[in-house]
Amino acid sequence: MNDHPTSARRAKEVVSTHSVFGAPCWVSLTSRDLEATQDFYTAVLGWEWRRGALGDHFRTALVGDVPVAGVAAVAAMWQMAVAWTPYFAVPSADVAASRARERGGTVAVGPISLPPGRAALLADRDGATFGVWEGALNSNWETWRQAAPTFIRLHTRDAFDSAIFYGEILDWASDRPGCCEVHYEGGEVVLRSRGDIVARIESGALEAAPDPTIRPHWQVHFAVADVAACARAAERHGGSVLGKAVDEAVLRDPDGAQFTVTSHRDR
Repeated sequence: MNDHPTSARRAKEVVSTHSVFGAPCWVSLTSRDLEATQDFYTAVLGWEWRRGALGDHFRTALVGDVPVAGVAAVAAMWQMAVAWTPYFAVPSADVAASRARERGGTVAVGPISLPPGRAALLADRDGATFGVWEGALNSNWETWRQAAPTFIRLHTRDAFDSAIFYGEILDWASDRPGCCEVHYEGGEVVLRSRGDIVARIESGALEAAPDPTIRPHWQVHFAVADVAACARAAERHGGSVLGKAVDEAVLRDPDGAQFTVTSHRDR
């Protein structure tokens, strides 16, 4: 989303949210201190970095040559919470924001122009934060979609109710060609795009819970080779471990943003 092509050859590779819509298209972290954030995630996840096209406050994280995620050092500037947030591709950020408002959601930021597109930061009826993106996607978007070690899961009060909310905003399970498919499997909602599982929604979150891991939220998962090593690195570099199993750990970075590392590469 923030790796805008500049040459004529790469321009031909641009994928737009007018042809890919309703599916997760990026994950981004709001941060207070860009340098400290880069140091932490390099130590924990081994990421490399490059400057994004959006300016000095933005960076793109890489695993090899694959863009994995974005960091935006705008938490203080925009008075936003520090958090990992998934973004969904939409033909119009303004329409998506209006639909969210009409259905009891909240528009926290935007829609605003972030060339080469427009974005908005929203919250659903239960308070889970998510974003929408309109415009050109990462020039390596298909590679990101197929290979990037990222996955998102919504922990919410009622999976069925949330699926309806997001479906009406993002045109899930609509008659539109190429829309995301919604299936109910094993008590949770499974979202598929072009046949691939791209997100899951599960019930059981508590709106007023003091523990942020229990309140409704989108959790970003990163696949890693060694969960225990990531947990140790997080603690050594100012983060914390909120929960840990053999194949998965929920971590918190020094700014308070939580994320999951997992050894599972299937979704």
